Amino acid sequence: MGLSWSYTPADVLIVAEANSPLQYPTQGVEVRPLKTIIIPGLGLKEEKGSNHRVYLTATLGVFDVAATVDEVSVKGVGEKHMILSSSHLPALNRQLQFVTYTNTVFHPKTADTVHFATDGHQSFFTIKVGHGTIPTLYNTGYQKEYNISALVTIATKTFLRYDKLKELIDSIRKYYPTVTIVIADDNEHPQPVTGPHIDHYIMPFGKGWFAGRNLAVSQVTTKYVLWVDDDFFFTTNTKLEQMVDILEKTTLDLVAGSVREATGYTATYRHTISVEEGGEEGDCLHIRKGYHHVIEGFPNCVVADAVINFFMGRTDKVQQVGFNPRLARQGHLEFFIDGLGSLHIGSCSDIIVNHASKIQLPWTKTESQKTYDKFRYSPSSNDHNVHQEVFYFKYRFKCETSK
Repeated sequence: MGLSWSYTPADVLIVAEANSPLQYPTQGVEVRPLKTIIIPGLGLKEEKGSNHRVYLTATLGVFDVAATVDEVSVKGVGEKHMILSSSHLPALNRQLQFVTYTNTVFHPKTADTVHFATDGHQSFFTIKVGHGTIPTLYNTGYQKEYNISALVTIATKTFLRYDKLKELIDSIRKYYPTVTIVIADDNEHPQPVTGPHIDHYIMPFGKGWFAGRNLAVSQVTTKYVLWVDDDFFFTTNTKLEQMVDILEKTTLDLVAGSVREATGYTATYRHTISVEEGGEEGDCLHIRKGYHHVIEGFPNCVVADAVINFFMGRTDKVQQVGFNPRLARQGHLEFFIDGLGSLHIGSCSDIIVNHASKIQLPWTKTESQKTYDKFRYSPSSNDHNVHQEVFYFKYRFKCETSK
């Protein structure tokens, strides 16, 4: 069984040993909405004094004690503000081990900042409030080697290129005869695309590239989805097993390959993206060719922020980022901007898909090819306006640089 879940070092419980007299958890404390927990790690390390007192204050919950300790005074049970005091420090620290927090304001994902103080010192720590992450299980079969048909679905979008689509499907079937192929199709006059393990979805005419991506990816039920354009075709170098292996053995959410053009040139398209915080007018987007570092154990693979249009990703993570359906003819970079900070991305130079030749004399083009070029390459004021809206309104960028 495959498993997909979200866990980071920020979820680990860490208790701050008393640099001040106060000891408390700095991170890793969680409570389910409207539920109760014992707060771990509370303590007081004073050496002097005849009366020891601590204060606890919350905003989204109340305090109580799971058990009482002799010689300790507890005020504010069931309230947002609690005071514990004792002349006997070991007793007070024993009582602090039984302090509970109950969330009282329902929110599926938030946090409460707790104020923990003495008369002369204060500290703050956070209690995360939220439902637990439900793991996503996938039936990946029982083979010792990767069962690609159970692990991967291939998704594509087609428009006016049924000849290229057929070449793509034929090439996939040569190497992966039982992998499911999901096709989103926004042709005005759709043609049937049939065969085993093919799901063909018809869309409104000219709905666009990203709307088609959304549709295709939304129908994927396997752990991984492979995105390919409809004018790509597989060869012996298109090793899906290798992509799966990288995703299974690393923390990457998405890994891209390379695209070999008909001229023999192989493109990787690796870029880093950063956003420089700006003022009221907006932030600045910086795009640079290159990558961050090589992936340990995979010398032909690197970590980047934006990669080429041939990639395999964890289905749940790709679906979470999604694709802007308003971006009809272009929008490759926008997907990676949307995923910045949530997608961990890699790129491998030795996993290659081939690209059908685009070199064709004008007088040899069919009517279908001419129509495609008209839709794909003709400038559109509407497309320009949407692009401006996305960058300068949705993303709030006031400037963009690239190298």
